Amino acid sequence: MPKVAYHLTHPERRTTAVVFASPHSGRDYPWTFLRRTTLNEHSVRSSEDAFVDQLFDSAPLYGAPLIKAGAPRAYVDLNRSADELDPALIEGVARQGHNPRVASGLGVIPRVVANGQAIYAGKLSMAEAEHRIESYWRPYHTALQGQLDQAHLMFGQSILIDCHSMPHEAMDAVARRGVRRPEIVLGDRFGAAADGAVVERIEAAFARAGLVVTRNTPFAGAYITQAYGRPARGRHAVQVEIDRALYMNERLIRPNGNFEAFRTLLSGVIREIAEIGRAEARPLAAE
Repeated sequence: MPKVAYHLTHPERRTTAVVFASPHSGRDYPWTFLRRTTLNEHSVRSSEDAFVDQLFDSAPLYGAPLIKAGAPRAYVDLNRSADELDPALIEGVARQGHNPRVASGLGVIPRVVANGQAIYAGKLSMAEAEHRIESYWRPYHTALQGQLDQAHLMFGQSILIDCHSMPHEAMDAVARRGVRRPEIVLGDRFGAAADGAVVERIEAAFARAGLVVTRNTPFAGAYITQAYGRPARGRHAVQVEIDRALYMNERLIRPNGNFEAFRTLLSGVIREIAEIGRAEARPLAAE
């Protein structure tokens, strides 16, 4: 089993309402899982947001906590509801209304990784699914909720930055000839998960770093932004997707030669985003 459900790094002094989270960068693949999967150790990592936690690890320097998953996405997906169980994978699960994520094999206990590669040859027991949810999913979300509640108590608002990465090819459908393809996708569920003023300032921080930003296409946000984004209550959640080609070799799943430079660039973006949640910025949440 993965050793821990999550890692939480606190700043020396909390000075912002912003909380950074990386739910898909866990890479503690238990031996029992690797022995059971039909995939090799490289292929099973294809849905992992590799190194995203390292890209955002400067957040505590700017007064914001950083929470990151311990368990890998292929083992349990923290960006799904606990009840998104796949009847094609979990024994004893009744088929209910159509859920596109579950139907495609991407439920809370995933059936596939990238490109539809099956993780298992057979089914898993309900007991196994419940164990993963209770041991990893629930502790992560309890800790995340606690950080957001603390931010709201201290600053009158909470701003969750849900950190992800996307395959370079994910933007092929929206790229246009003669125009730089988007490198960052901000997902706020088309305004339902965060106040527009908050999203505009986040977008501006990335744009000032020279990055091309788009919103909600093709990633508008999934369970986490839906669950934690309540802008009318001063609770904002924005999903950030970063083109993996900016910092890693996707085929080898290794940092590329630009990794450290991009990490440094992103640190400046993180600093600007943290500023959005400073005490003096509090009136923003009431607009």
